[in-house]
Amino acid sequence: MKKENRMSVGLSRKEIVKRRKKRARLKKKLKCRFCPDGNIPRPVYVDYKDLRTLRSLLDREGRILPRRRTGTSALYQRAVRKAVLRARFIGLLPYVAED
Repeated sequence: MKKENRMSVGLSRKEIVKRRKKRARLKKKLKCRFCPDGNIPRPVYVDYKDLRTLRSLLDREGRILPRRRTGTSALYQRAVRKAVLRARFIGLLPYVAED
């Protein structure tokens, strides 16, 4: 008995190829929003009071988004983490999502 691919059940061959191509597309290269010109990181302070920027780096549940989703460089990802922790400690940001 031949096993059928779960994805291919009820789909034409063209449709399967189309879906694979969609998945294979490359994502747009993300740039660090804190680096000047997106190049060499400079020592710029990530302000813990700038809630608009910090919220854009958090998901709905209040967790810090990873570098691969935001494009932030490693240096600034650490600075963002510190800023978020400070803002949470002071009470500017919640530790968990609000209902």
